[in-house]
Amino acid sequence: MDPFIKEIQHINNVDDAINKLKSQTDISPKLYEIINFIIEAHEGQYRKSGEPYCVHPILVACITAHFSKDEAIIATALLHDVVEDTNFSLEYVREKWGSDIAHMVDGLTKIVEIREHEFIASDEQSNTKTISSALTFRKMLIASIDDVRVLVVKLCDRLHNMLTLGVLPANKQKRIAEETLVVYVPIANRLGISKLKNTLEDLAFYYIYPNEYNKIDKYLKEQEHAMQLTFNTFISTTKNLLEKNGYDLNKIKIYSRIKHHYSIYLKMQRKGITIDEVLDLFAIRILVEDDIDCYKVLGFMHLEFKPLISRFKDYVATPKENGYQTIHTTVFYNSKIYEIQIRSFEMNTVAEFGIAAHWKYKTGAKNTTNLNWLKSLEFSNENIEEFYQETKDNLYTEEMIVYSPKGEVFTLPVGSTAYDFAFAVHTNIGKKAMGCFINKIRKPLLTELKSTDIVSIELSDEIIVRCSWMAMVKTSRAKKQIKLLCTHRQKEIDEISGKNIINTVFSRYYEDVTKIYSVDSLFKIPQILDFFKHTKQVIEKSIINDNGLMTRFKILTSKIKEFKFDNVLIYSNFSISSVSFDHCCHPKFGDDIVAFKDGNEAVIHHKMCDQAYDKIKSNQQMLFCKWTKSSVYQYKMVISIPNTKGELAKVLTYLAEHEFYILGIEFGRQAHSYIQYCDIEFEINKSNIDEVKKIIEKKVKIIEFFSKKDAYNK
Repeated sequence: MDPFIKEIQHINNVDDAINKLKSQTDISPKLYEIINFIIEAHEGQYRKSGEPYCVHPILVACITAHFSKDEAIIATALLHDVVEDTNFSLEYVREKWGSDIAHMVDGLTKIVEIREHEFIASDEQSNTKTISSALTFRKMLIASIDDVRVLVVKLCDRLHNMLTLGVLPANKQKRIAEETLVVYVPIANRLGISKLKNTLEDLAFYYIYPNEYNKIDKYLKEQEHAMQLTFNTFISTTKNLLEKNGYDLNKIKIYSRIKHHYSIYLKMQRKGITIDEVLDLFAIRILVEDDIDCYKVLGFMHLEFKPLISRFKDYVATPKENGYQTIHTTVFYNSKIYEIQIRSFEMNTVAEFGIAAHWKYKTGAKNTTNLNWLKSLEFSNENIEEFYQETKDNLYTEEMIVYSPKGEVFTLPVGSTAYDFAFAVHTNIGKKAMGCFINKIRKPLLTELKSTDIVSIELSDEIIVRCSWMAMVKTSRAKKQIKLLCTHRQKEIDEISGKNIINTVFSRYYEDVTKIYSVDSLFKIPQILDFFKHTKQVIEKSIINDNGLMTRFKILTSKIKEFKFDNVLIYSNFSISSVSFDHCCHPKFGDDIVAFKDGNEAVIHHKMCDQAYDKIKSNQQMLFCKWTKSSVYQYKMVISIPNTKGELAKVLTYLAEHEFYILGIEFGRQAHSYIQYCDIEFEINKSNIDEVKKIIEKKVKIIEFFSKKDAYNK
């Protein structure tokens, strides 16, 4: 836990609380007046832990002041419980200290009211009901708040409540902790305040999964000293390297950091690994003066130490949606693995303090920070971890305003395209969008919009499916709709293609055999060769039963044969002499493909090609096709094996038995661990990454696994 927060946890009297507030900010006469007021207003009130109630708002103000020196927000933190818990009204607050502070106090009072109304009070409710109630509370909370400062104060309030949760009964501890994890942690993450987020996560984790928390805590305490000694050596080596390359060590800072408890737990759960196998348990963080120095330092580190490319992430050039910027890389040094984080001092401030590092409302005006980014969220599950991940994936960092030609206002995340705008207007507008005008000038649909743009969407009569655009749009709504359109289109293509393939097989005798003999699961025919052959046999038997011996002789002379052309296999009862790739789409190896029969030639299209779609719908003759498996694919992985004699040999023997061709091996071992890490690069003639991974998982534990072509996309 952060030393400042730990100190807050142990303060339980008014004088110490006020002194702590003095250490965080200069207390103005106005703040002194408010402190004296709340001491009097809360007189006779005590917390469950026994200390005077006024200690709580003063300490909430301390936490708030740690993140912002803005007088209004500190004053609000001091006053946040006055209207709810004393006889003083909101009007009194407004008259004494102004409408801005009163507005924020009102917002905090609403949060209390919503929680009392929406959160199920039963202590015996199921976990599902707890999470469902918390979700409802969160939606109502977001809908009612129009000033982000209110949320920041509430996060600080919740943090102090979590610090003193130990005095409550166990059932209430768990319920409040779950509410914290579901409601407040995602908001802290969205605001980019990692200090608050991490502390709230760990405190909630402690009460929800105490056994798991204690196991991790015990391990960290046992290993911290030994690991720190090892990292000190690496830090010293890094300092020498940077000093040798011209850096003034007085102008940079290098220190180690330990991954916080809940983050370790999530990684263990998601990857199915033990704490020994968490590669980024410890890391060093390098702080530099300028952004460009992040890349210079990265270059020096990669030239000096061998990097694990699969674990390289550049959040400086492509920040996270909450504004987080840091370069992450992992290197081998002295047969051990080290994670390195590189960021500027300014990036470090933003990473720890988030929105509080650059308040947008310094004028004190309300409504300057819009919260539509939270109101627009759609959550589809009640699992805490999935919910948290979904939240992180969908929250926006900054917003802009764009207009329709009629002057309607639409709020979109910065970086949104005209295609995002189309889906924001209406789902059907997005589905039929074929072009756009931005400020009356025709532009492509993927043109990135700027704030105050006026956007008009040109519509087609038909729905247009653009599967390759999913990664090019910004909003979750556009991504979701594109995915739905593509899924529907793929099912339609498979269904009609299956019918066309079967009709082609029997085209000597019937124009449309599927009209005469019904076929179940047509969509499986272009996907599964055995199912295609089985369906052919079933129809043959039906034809023979209906038409007698002569038909049997004709039908059975028509067998499915395999025709191989480079990387393509064609299966047909017709003779196929050649294969060509149509110029309209020319699919790459591994893409989904379809084949049309043109005399004795097979013409290959990408499955999602518009030209192919028209041909499929017009029932042109089609052939079963697939890529060969003769090509090799390169993969890289990091595995963990016991650090005992002969273990690596066993692994390599196993891989050889399954026709893996080893290209290279690097070794590493975490300090004071009996686990050895191997970074293995290999080739195999299997394109399905999940299939390859399953083979390996039968023998060893995988920490990281990726296709080499995706190395820089992770």
